[in-house]
Amino acid sequence: MKNRFNNIHIALAGLLIMVLLSSCRKDFLDAKPSSNIIQPVTLEDFENLLEGDNFTYSTSALPVLSADEYSYIDYPTWQSTATATERNAYIWASDVFAGQPNVQDWAKPYVAVFYANNILSGLQKIEVNAGNSAEWNYIKGWALFERSYYFYDLTRNFCKAYDPASSNTDLGIPLKLRPEIDQIVQRSTLEQTYQQILKDLNSARVLLGSSVPTAKKNKATAVSAYALQARIFLSMGDYTRAELAADSCLALYNKLIDYNTLSVNDPFPFIKTNDETLFTTATVPSYSATASLVNNFITINNDLLALYNSNDLRRKIFFKPSPKGFVMGGNYFGQNIFPYTGLATDEIYLIKAECAARGGRTAASLSALNTLLVKRFPPSSFVPLSAATSQQALDLVLSERRKELVWRGLRWDDLKRLNKEGAGIVLTRVLNGTPYALLPNDIRYVFPIPSDEIALSGIQQNNR
Repeated sequence: MKNRFNNIHIALAGLLIMVLLSSCRKDFLDAKPSSNIIQPVTLEDFENLLEGDNFTYSTSALPVLSADEYSYIDYPTWQSTATATERNAYIWASDVFAGQPNVQDWAKPYVAVFYANNILSGLQKIEVNAGNSAEWNYIKGWALFERSYYFYDLTRNFCKAYDPASSNTDLGIPLKLRPEIDQIVQRSTLEQTYQQILKDLNSARVLLGSSVPTAKKNKATAVSAYALQARIFLSMGDYTRAELAADSCLALYNKLIDYNTLSVNDPFPFIKTNDETLFTTATVPSYSATASLVNNFITINNDLLALYNSNDLRRKIFFKPSPKGFVMGGNYFGQNIFPYTGLATDEIYLIKAECAARGGRTAASLSALNTLLVKRFPPSSFVPLSAATSQQALDLVLSERRKELVWRGLRWDDLKRLNKEGAGIVLTRVLNGTPYALLPNDIRYVFPIPSDEIALSGIQQNNR
């Protein structure tokens, strides 16, 4: 076995042992360890792995820490944060992690990829027949969806915004496609990375069913596959394919939560099994600054709060008073206090509305937008939005996107995408009288890869 393991590989072996002990059969551990990690055996074993906690807290929190949705209440509070990463991400420092080892924003998505690869590898050892083909295909589709989901989370955070003119030379991510823990993989190009993500997702979509579960919202479906496609194509600036994916998603499932049915006084107004959730994930629970409700050291920015109409139910439902302003309340993950980052129908309606506006179809854009907004206002005060031009419709959609998808880690992606198209959005902070700024298209929109990963695997670092 090779003597060079990065921190991901070391963590993976231990994590797999723990999950096998807790959720699967004892005889998984009967075989001798080798460079090929011990495999689950049956289709039931694979489904147990997919339904476990291995894929729950796996997306990066860096986009939430770095976006323009919040501020620290004062300089001493910023100084006293639990981790250097929180401080550095807030001011867009070049060295975000300051030597912190085992950074979960990088490691946890690869843990999810590791489990998905083990499942995909193990499936090849099971003979497919008439009695098990449906279950076999479903599990394969689910594992492929998981791999594409977490590959994309890594890509949107540790790579540049997609540009077809430079995607064949821009750096992508290491595409781990096999379960061996001792495999060192160098970074692919960004084009290769997106091709792999979309290949996995397309394969998953045809294998998965289209029925959205009412209880287990971590199960992948064709609906969530279309939703993820819509999100990815939007981030790539491919608005034609983003709209097609959004239309396909909404044709299969288009439920929305009527916010009039929620209690504005409930600290957790949403249940984990709510009607809008298509696939549920949250950020890694590594940073106190991203926690909701119990967080008294940050406040939601006033310029964001000012965007909400006084009758908008989202303002009272999303934000809760704190000693220094407002903090985030409960989210679509139910009683989890860390940011929800999963897929939901509200996002898909907004993708549809944006792409229609960009295509010059103002009426279609406003129809999708108002279908969403009518569920966000009391019936007596809702006034459908109108626009004379497609540009006006687009401006309305982007404003509503910021208000609806707050604290989901999507604002950072939007800033990268919109600034690449010329939006000219400058982010600013002031700490102890010192101003900090992040200019459009700054290289710091791409997060650095943790230094211990660079040292141990030798992959190329991002410029900062």
